[in-house]
Amino acid sequence: MVTFEYQPLIAQMQGRGAPAPDTVPGVLPRGKIGKLKVTRLICGGNLFSGFAHSGDLLYVSSLLQHYFVEDKILDTLQICEEAGINTAFMRTDEHIVKVLKRYRKERGGKIQWIAQTYPQITNLKDNVKMAIDNGAVGAFTQGLRSQEFNDQGRFEMLAEVLALIKENGLVGGLGCHQLAIMKAMEALKMEPDFYFKTHNKVGYESEDPAIIAAYMKAKPKPWVAFKVLGAGRMTPRDGFDMAFQNGADFVNVGMYDFQVKEDVALVKQVVAAHAKRERPWSA
Repeated sequence: MVTFEYQPLIAQMQGRGAPAPDTVPGVLPRGKIGKLKVTRLICGGNLFSGFAHSGDLLYVSSLLQHYFVEDKILDTLQICEEAGINTAFMRTDEHIVKVLKRYRKERGGKIQWIAQTYPQITNLKDNVKMAIDNGAVGAFTQGLRSQEFNDQGRFEMLAEVLALIKENGLVGGLGCHQLAIMKAMEALKMEPDFYFKTHNKVGYESEDPAIIAAYMKAKPKPWVAFKVLGAGRMTPRDGFDMAFQNGADFVNVGMYDFQVKEDVALVKQVVAAHAKRERPWSA
């Protein structure tokens, strides 16, 4: 019997992996988030910041930090842009700000930064202002931080965060792992420019995909799905296909430099396959 962890490797070796990058022609499809045109595949920043989501494998975060030194992050962002990706969702901290400044200055990088922010109940504004002051075109509250505000009965404070983001000309959203956060947002009549919601079939910080799809079907705002690969527990083909079929407008995925071109090719293929899906695409 072939154990689970070997099955994707064997499939790839037998030629059933992602298509070769040169076999899928055309530009990477785009949609709108507020005033922004955003590629359907977005570069996620967890790997750049050493967040592996690898369960009990304690060494992986350290491995990531040693792999993604500043120059490697610059290389990866450049490969993303050259492959057609125009947007990255990354943390708001000194490390990422420094990297982005280097990328713009040394590589002429134009990738749009939508900032993952970390407001605190005792300090709503400073982290958001860091994003605003350093060239972010959009911002959202990180999912666990949204949950923290909700658990402490202070969710209404995030309306102030969203207002600050939008008042400064950025597109604004709220991240969440659970639909309960979206329901709390709706109860307060908050109006984000986009939803940032987990989606995968392995239950990794997310609900049943069918429940998510049914809920999101009636939501008019763009939906960026994240954790669509269940932190490496699903193949890109399965994760992208399920997310786009179930209504996601964009997928946010952390990628190694050597994965970018194949992921771009897959997204072109999968988006085309679901051109006439039930939930309308963000134009």
